[in-house]
Formats: sequence, structure tokens, C-alpha cells
Amino acid sequence: MKNQLALYIHFPFCKRKCNYCSFVSYAHREADIPAYVNALNLELAQRATSQRVGSIFCGGGTPSLLSPKQIKDILATIHSRFTVDNAAEATLEANPGTIDESYLRAIRKLGINRLSLGIQSLNDDELRWLGRLHTATEAKEAVYQARQAGFSNLNLDLIYGLPGQTLSSWQHTLSEALRLSPEHLSLYALSLEDDVPMGQAIKQGRMPPLNPDRSADQYELAEDQLEASGYRHYEISNWAREGYQCQHNLTYWHNQPYLGVGVAAHSYIKNHRLANTTDLDRYLAASGNPSQVKDNDEEIKQELQLTETVILGLRLSQGVSIDDIQGRFGIDLGERYRQPIDELVSLGLIEWAGRHLRLTRYGQRLGNEAFWRFLPD
Repeated sequence: MKNQLALYIHFPFCKRKCNYCSFVSYAHREADIPAYVNALNLELAQRATSQRVGSIFCGGGTPSLLSPKQIKDILATIHSRFTVDNAAEATLEANPGTIDESYLRAIRKLGINRLSLGIQSLNDDELRWLGRLHTATEAKEAVYQARQAGFSNLNLDLIYGLPGQTLSSWQHTLSEALRLSPEHLSLYALSLEDDVPMGQAIKQGRMPPLNPDRSADQYELAEDQLEASGYRHYEISNWAREGYQCQHNLTYWHNQPYLGVGVAAHSYIKNHRLANTTDLDRYLAASGNPSQVKDNDEEIKQELQLTETVILGLRLSQGVSIDDIQGRFGIDLGERYRQPIDELVSLGLIEWAGRHLRLTRYGQRLGNEAFWRFLPD
């Protein structure tokens, strides 16, 4: 993973915007997908680097709205412009209801070797509240189809902390997900912006408010249930069977370089954080010219690099390595952050584990209480 580039490609198209979603995506604009693929290929060509690509992640939006031919065209551009590692992890996010077995066989043959299914819940009432287009039965069928198509590295995305969601309902979703035997699970606590439909419904009293205490109980239940089922809790929101940790996302958590292309994509290259425009029309009109699609270019000074490396590393179950910080920044982690570390240890939020500083199990539920203490003055 070190000295390799993670490549992220954003597909901002959806059949319909979900009720909780504040990500950059556009509904009912599938007619623009061919032009978008052309623009992506142009941007990829212009931003190609000699650095070896260790992972490819197609996220969205709903990347599975692209045809196999369109995915083939994008992958062909990547392989012609970049040096891609032979063992590179290639992930595509997909939603049940947008795929079938023939589609999955086609993309698997193209080199997509990891599938991430946006299931979110296995309770039909909750799926309706969320505004998802699939049912629990269709979600299970999608997993079956993925296995039949040859996918042996499968992630399921689930959301907990829904308005009115009970502990027993969450346990049902977890139990049903475990019966599907995925290699990886990503569990995210629901957070809402005021302007999304679910946020408005809560504000207007049409839905109960989010309950942080119940959400914490659901998180603890997941920790216990997944550990008992053989999943390693390797990052705050992610569990995997051994050997199936998401290599692409580990690049982010180790604060290593990544390149993002497409609408709203972010990059971290040569100590600069870059962000593309969130405007689909502007992106399409730019013909892939990086100077025209770029909205932000921020130089990350060493002090902020250090802070971000520590905070991101604390998200991992193994924590932050003393030796890694010494090697990258030439400082002693314990000495540099003696005061916040002593305070957080006394609060039971972090602990030393050999030559690593890590969150405790209690601290994993209150990560932000630890993270802000490492921010520069």
C-alpha cells in the first residue's frame, strides 16, 4: 500500500435521491452518463501520474447505472494511462435493483474484483423511510447473484441510528446480514443535514428525532455480534474477515496519496488537497481540463499533515504507530502530544498498546472527543 496511489472515480448519478442523502449526486440525469464517461476519460488522461495504482474505487451516486461497456472504457483508460498493480483491488459500489447476474458477470470479467452493495437495512419499513428503491428480499437476491457471478470479496453497507429504530430491529438487520456471509461490513450511524427530506421530517415533527444513546447501544451490539461471528473490527465503522480489509480506504486512514476524478472528487497529492467542482454541468463543459474542474487547492503544511495522520490513524483498531510517526515526521508521538494523551488516557478514551496509541472500545464511540484534542492551536 505504501508508495502506491489510490484512485477514486465518482459517478454522481442516481435513479432517485434517498431521503437521508446529502452526497453530491443527481437524480434523473442518466442521459448525461455517456458525456460524463467521455469527460472522465479526458480528466484521467490529463491527470495521469507515474505512481503505481494500488486500488481503484468506483463510488457515487450509483456507479452500477453505468453499462459494462462504459465501465470497460473507463478501466481501459486507467490501464493505458497509469501503471496498475497486478494485485490491485478494484471496487464498484452497486445498489440492489440496478444489477442482475449477467451484469455482475460482465463487470467481474472486466476486472472489478470487489463489490460494495448499498443495502442499508434488511427491514422493509426502514428501507421505505430511507427512500431506497429495493426491498430486503431484493437485497438478499443481489448478494446471491454476486456470488453466482464469481465475487468472493463482498461488502455490505448498513445504516443504524434511524429515527425510531429499535435495538431489536437493528439486531434483525445484523443477523440477516451475517446469514449472507459477506467478507466485509461497513456500518454507519445516520447523520442528517437539515435540508434533506428526513431532516425536514424530524424538524417538522413528522418523524422522531435521532437518539444518540440508542445509536450507541446499537453500535455496541454490532461490536459484540460481529466479533462473535469472526469479523475483525479494524476501523471505527468497518469490520472484515481477516485478509479482506478495504485496501483503498486504508490508504485514506494511513494518510497516503490518493487521486480523485469526476464531479466532487477529492485528491491528496504531493501535500496538496484538491477538490473538483460539485456542478455536473460545469464538469461536462470543462472537457476534462483539471484547471477548469478544480474548485479548491490547499497546501497541507507539515503540522497539519501530522495532525491528520494522528487523527486518521486513531480511527484504526491498531491505532497510530510511534515508529511510523517518527519515520514520517521525525518526532516522538508521546512527547509531542503528552498533555492531550495523558488527559485522554485518564478519561478512558485512548490507551497504549505496545508501540501504538489507540482508542479504547469506549473511545471508539466517542472518537470526536479524542480527535479534536490533537488539532493545532
